[in-house]
Amino acid sequence: MNKKVYSILILLLSFLCVVTLTGCQSLTQRANTQDNWSKIKKDKKVTIGLDVTFVPMGYENKNGQITGFDVDLAKAVFKKYDIKPIFQQIDWSMNVTELRNGTIDLIWNGFSATPERKKNVAFTKPYLSNEQELVTLKSSHINNFNDMHNKILGAQSGSSGLNDINNNPKVLKDKIKNNYPILYNSFTNAFIDLTHGRIDGLLIDSNYANYYIAHQSDPSMYKVSTGKFPNEEFSVGLRKGDKTMKNKINAGLSELAKTGELKRICHKWFGEKYKSPLLHLEKQSQQKEG
Repeated sequence: MNKKVYSILILLLSFLCVVTLTGCQSLTQRANTQDNWSKIKKDKKVTIGLDVTFVPMGYENKNGQITGFDVDLAKAVFKKYDIKPIFQQIDWSMNVTELRNGTIDLIWNGFSATPERKKNVAFTKPYLSNEQELVTLKSSHINNFNDMHNKILGAQSGSSGLNDINNNPKVLKDKIKNNYPILYNSFTNAFIDLTHGRIDGLLIDSNYANYYIAHQSDPSMYKVSTGKFPNEEFSVGLRKGDKTMKNKINAGLSELAKTGELKRICHKWFGEKYKSPLLHLEKQSQQKEG
C-alpha cells in the first residue's frame, strides 16, 4: 500500500469516527435537554418499553395481550391526560439505549431507581418497594445466601439484581460457582431451569418471586431468602430532558394514591403482599390532617 492510499484511508477512518461520535453526542444531548411533552400531548400517545415476561409488572398473557400491574398503573395515570400508552417489547438489557435513542418514551416495568441508572436516566417518585430475593428448591437444602457456596446462580441480564451481585461481591458473588451467575433474558426461563435443577438458585425481584411462586401448582417446593442487598424502589424511567412529563406522571401517581385507585391496583395484583411509598406517605398525610 503506497503512502497516498494509506493517508486517504486514515482520513476516511478519522472522518467516520468524528461522525459517529457527533451522532452519539447529539442523541445524548437531545435526551438530556429536549422536552417532548407537547408532542406527546398532541399525538395523544406515549410509548412505554417493557420486558413482556416480567410477571406481574408487565407481561404478555396467554391471549397475547400485554397486561400487568404497571400496565394498569400507566393507563390510570395517562387517562388523566387523555393520552394512550403504547406498550412495546424491548430487550431489557438495552432499555436505557432504547429510551435515549427515542425508540420508547418511558421505561415502566418494575424499573428500580439505582445509582448507576440515575447517571443516565431521570426517575419519577417511587411507587412500589422491592428487594432482591434468592429463590431455591426446598429439596436442595439451600436456606440462605451462605449456602450458595460453589452453587450455580441465575440472574436476569440488565437487572438491578445483577448490579447488586457485581457491586456487593461479598454478599453472593464471591460464594457462587465461577464467581458469576448464569444470565437469562427472562425470569420465566430462569425459573424453568431452577425447577429442573439446572441452576441451584435464582436472584430475583421480590414482587416477581412472590407472584410467580403463588401461582405455581405446588408453591411449597420453593424456598425464599433475603440477604444484605440494599432495598429498592420501582419508579418510571424517563429521558432527563422530559421534565414536564416527569411532573405530570408524579402528579398522576399522587392523585391515584389519594383517590384509592393505587391501592386498588396494588391489591388486584399482589393481594396484601406489597409496600408502596406513595400509600405510606398518603396515610401519614391523612393522619396529620385528622
